[in-house]
Amino acid sequence: MKKILVAEDEQNIREFVVINLERAGYHAFEAASGDEAMALYERENGDFDVAVLDIMMPGAMDGLAVCKELRRKNSSIGIILLSARTQEMDKVSGLMMGADDYVTKPFSPSELVARVDAVYRRGGLGGGGTFMAAEKSENNLRDELLSGEFALNLRNRSFLKSGKLVELTQVEFQIMEYFFSNPGVALSRGDILKHVWGAGYVGEEKIVDVNIRRLRMKVEDEPSNPRHIVTVWGLGYRWEV
Repeated sequence: MKKILVAEDEQNIREFVVINLERAGYHAFEAASGDEAMALYERENGDFDVAVLDIMMPGAMDGLAVCKELRRKNSSIGIILLSARTQEMDKVSGLMMGADDYVTKPFSPSELVARVDAVYRRGGLGGGGTFMAAEKSENNLRDELLSGEFALNLRNRSFLKSGKLVELTQVEFQIMEYFFSNPGVALSRGDILKHVWGAGYVGEEKIVDVNIRRLRMKVEDEPSNPRHIVTVWGLGYRWEV
């Protein structure tokens, strides 16, 4: 069963989201605040595939706080933020806290469902079906990709630096898999966006930059002076060992 947590304080928007997600085959759990969302998460023992969180919610925990806490507890859950157009810095903050994507209000049912489906499928969340098969095909059926002191295990979805485990979100893992498969190659933001978020993604390329910033904090010894995830000015990024 595809379980999704929906946290939105505006009842009409929440009902709109839930109805469309349930029509798409998800089992939705509703919360009207961040505190209620975390209580639901704990009650269900964290057994959720995706969380859709409104950024602005009343109470002690807004959507950003819930995002941060969910990511701390679970590196594999897909997280999508709902935001108003004016909440630009909040979007960036949410991505830095571990969100996988954001959807700007107002949005269409098809856009939201497509974004949720993409997050659900990412990294084999949907049972390790066609996505994992495609990924293994791209990497010649290898279970592990090695690059210098780094190791990326495609079977158990783990990332090691000098033998030490580094926690990655599903998005971060896919970016690293793309880098490892293309060492020394200048990859454009558009290339990375298409590979990780899918060809039909209609969001902005800056989501790539935010995730790269987040990755550098985990991968680089000096994130402000990166040696491995190198900026290719005017284009994108390149992986160097």
